[in-house]
Amino acid sequence: MATMDDFREELEAQIARAARQGRSHVEINAGELHRVVSPDENLHSMACEAMRQLQNVGDQVVHAPPAGDGPSFTIRYMLPRSQAGLF
Repeated sequence: MATMDDFREELEAQIARAARQGRSHVEINAGELHRVVSPDENLHSMACEAMRQLQNVGDQVVHAPPAGDGPSFTIRYMLPRSQAGLF
């Protein structure tokens, strides 16, 4: 079974790839993150929580489903990342 650390590690890897490409931001969707980490398990809430944990001041929730968690939950992470100002 996938763990919160698995989701955070993949999320950090996706953010790092976007930063190396010189992008100003990267939008990450919980459904896509979930498919990479744990396609056979129903762990969307864990994917969403990992995404919230890595959210900094200035990052934006682009879409949040009415229930709060779900595959459409999306955050725009601004680049470069700063360790200061974490939520």
